[in-house]
Amino acid sequence: MKLCALTYVWLFLLPGTAQSLRNGLALTPPMGWLHWERFLCETDCEKNPNNCVSEKLFMEMADKMVLDGWLDAGYQYLCIDDCWLAPKRDMNNRLQADPIRFPGGIKKLSDYVHARGLLLGIYQDVGTHTCAGYPGSQGYYDLDAQTFAEWGVDLLKFDGCYYGSLTNLEEGYRSMSMALNKTGRKIVFSCEWPFYARYIKKVNYTEVAEYCNSWRNFADISDSWASLKSVMDWTSAFQNEFVPVAGPGAWNDPDMLVIGNFGLSWDQQVTQMALWSIMAAPLLMSNDLRDISFESKALLQNQEVIYINQDPLGAQGYKVLKAGYFELWEKPLIKGSLAVSVTNRNEQGGPGNFLLSLSMLWSGRACKDNCFVTRLLPTRHIYGYVKDTSVLSLWVNPSGTVLLRLD
Repeated sequence: MKLCALTYVWLFLLPGTAQSLRNGLALTPPMGWLHWERFLCETDCEKNPNNCVSEKLFMEMADKMVLDGWLDAGYQYLCIDDCWLAPKRDMNNRLQADPIRFPGGIKKLSDYVHARGLLLGIYQDVGTHTCAGYPGSQGYYDLDAQTFAEWGVDLLKFDGCYYGSLTNLEEGYRSMSMALNKTGRKIVFSCEWPFYARYIKKVNYTEVAEYCNSWRNFADISDSWASLKSVMDWTSAFQNEFVPVAGPGAWNDPDMLVIGNFGLSWDQQVTQMALWSIMAAPLLMSNDLRDISFESKALLQNQEVIYINQDPLGAQGYKVLKAGYFELWEKPLIKGSLAVSVTNRNEQGGPGNFLLSLSMLWSGRACKDNCFVTRLLPTRHIYGYVKDTSVLSLWVNPSGTVLLRLD
């Protein structure tokens, strides 16, 4: 068994030790729904009226979030991604929504969302244009921040296309962060600063956390097991750089939950839910809440798994070791508890057996004499009190994950 090169666990017991953005927001990872992966930039509402990026789509999703228990489960942000904009700013240089697809404008949608107890997220870009080619915020940071505040926006996803130079990129994120705070409205700031900057220079995550509530490090996720694996591999490979910075108000974002779509098997959906909870990732679903299976809905609304993600300690989990096809991850929880996941990366044959020694967890400090062990995924099972010298025999399906909680 090969231990990964963490500088080690006690570092991760102090989440958010860096100077994080002091706006009092996102003290646990944001939860909600985001349109991008499932609906992309579909703007032809005549041809595809039920799935185009429009006022109708977001109002229907808002209704489903309330009626089907998503809000009660903790998913409160309804987030618009790219392609909501009109091709040009108005005569006063203000952003405006596409008048055909959003006839009531964003303020009407915001009022609709807020009336249902939800919060509204919106998308913009640090550069001259959004990634899809609509007007960006470069040169208009204060004006756009004020516009979002007047519309009643609660979260801004700020992309990084067409930024020009590294100086423009970094100054743009700093400027928008300060502009949002100056409005006086509580707006969560979701950045993509590290993803774009890391190709040019080593990212200073301490600085990123001073300006952003969450930040993307890696490319957009897609609806496939290959994409999910690439996110997991990149995250674990560079975890020493950014895990110590994560904590209340400052989160690493591995991108959207694609559970309930087309590309993942059941076991792979379990793996994403387990790992995103271990990683203290924002839980932003991108799926069609109007058409989702009972099993996927139950997985996404599993309260015991969500509690791990939303644990108030705010520690991001990390990969402890890789043994053959198996990966062991752990996440410290409040009051000395621990979440543990074992993923089987083999994609052939049947379930594989992993022998989990409790002494290998948390530098041997996971259980003092004994602890109470519960399996949360893929199905719930109570092991009860287990001695710290015990070994648990876990059978893990190919591309699947077993998620445990130790108290």
